[in-house]
Amino acid sequence: MTHVTLDAPPRRRRSGLTLTQWILIAMVVGTVVGWQLPAMAVTLKPLSTIFLRLIKALVVPLVFSTLVVGIAAHGEDLKRIGRLALASLVFFEVMTTIALVFGLIAGNVAHPGAGVSIGAGAPAPLASGKITLASTLEHLVPQSFAESAATNDVLQVVVFAVLFGVALARVPGHPRGVMLGFCQSLAEVSFKMTGLVMLYAPIGIGAAIAVTIGQNGPHVLIGLGKLVLTMYVALIAFIIAVMVPVAVLFRVPLRTFTRAVGGPALIAFSTSTSEAALPLAMERMESIGVPSRIVGFVIPTGYSFNLMGSTLYLAVASLFVAQAGNVPFPLSTQLVLMLTLMLTSKGIAGVARAGLVVLSGTVGQFGLPLQAVAVILGVDAFMDMGRTAINVVGNCLAAAVMARWERLPLQSQPSSALSQPSISL
Repeated sequence: MTHVTLDAPPRRRRSGLTLTQWILIAMVVGTVVGWQLPAMAVTLKPLSTIFLRLIKALVVPLVFSTLVVGIAAHGEDLKRIGRLALASLVFFEVMTTIALVFGLIAGNVAHPGAGVSIGAGAPAPLASGKITLASTLEHLVPQSFAESAATNDVLQVVVFAVLFGVALARVPGHPRGVMLGFCQSLAEVSFKMTGLVMLYAPIGIGAAIAVTIGQNGPHVLIGLGKLVLTMYVALIAFIIAVMVPVAVLFRVPLRTFTRAVGGPALIAFSTSTSEAALPLAMERMESIGVPSRIVGFVIPTGYSFNLMGSTLYLAVASLFVAQAGNVPFPLSTQLVLMLTLMLTSKGIAGVARAGLVVLSGTVGQFGLPLQAVAVILGVDAFMDMGRTAINVVGNCLAAAVMARWERLPLQSQPSSALSQPSISL
């Protein structure tokens, strides 16, 4: 697949700042504006909305085309894709289960909700659309691809694309070549469009930060600082104790991998949406040597099944709700909670604050006070940044691990393909 470079033509380059550096500058400026000029910061929301809409417009064609090409390009060799799918799903489930365990341990050790009083009041209404195993299985299969594409339901798009790719691989001769060529072209055009959209990223991301600070104020971290700190400490511990050893075990070159995921992780952190980082994450993984067929299958599928950061957050937040409401929550109930979250976390949309919806449905099933969820809402935007960034890094790690599992070499030294893109002024 053709790689997209975001570098401006040499004759027009007047600034040596990279895209990542511009994004960091925009985040600092957005923080200052949101803090000092909150009223004006809120009015910048259209600038961030434009960026997110542009990115979301790319998700469906990019996911569909890369998945179809990744499967159908191998013709009748579908057994290999089956092995990749099985290995990927096993990896996803093991990693998300470990993330849940880390979240439960962190919540039990730190007791983030012990000093929070949610007050009395009438019970909050139960979240609509109670999540069950049956509803999750039903949701996997789209009743209309157009509807799934219109709502950016990545999980349903993945299922349809897999079925389409398998069917296309079984079509002989000219019809298969025509449709495969169309999907390859669609993928290349989508990556080119990504390059154009990314030029707007500093403006959109800076505005998103300004709006978040302007609406909540910097003081929101004080009241629930312990909850935020607990989750971030747990995420850091998960990275050090799990993700890094996994990378070392499968001989993923850490320096090259870290440089590759830096840009996508920063975008996910600043926008709180995995969708915004999806195109760049796929392009960066291919640039370090992960084959397009693996990238095209593992990363989009991981956006529904490999949400390490989100599952860890849900475990910590659920314990916070129980502790804030002074509800006894023994270990046996926590284990049932973990099993429930393993199901309900699958299919979380890669958009901001989707985890809060799942949290509301989960605590409602366990009879926990939903008022505490409203308390979390004040700092959820800040926690969403960290968990979303870990989701993106975890999906990139899964792609690299699957490549090494198939004994494919990865870049051991930083390559020119990983040089940060520059933006002309």
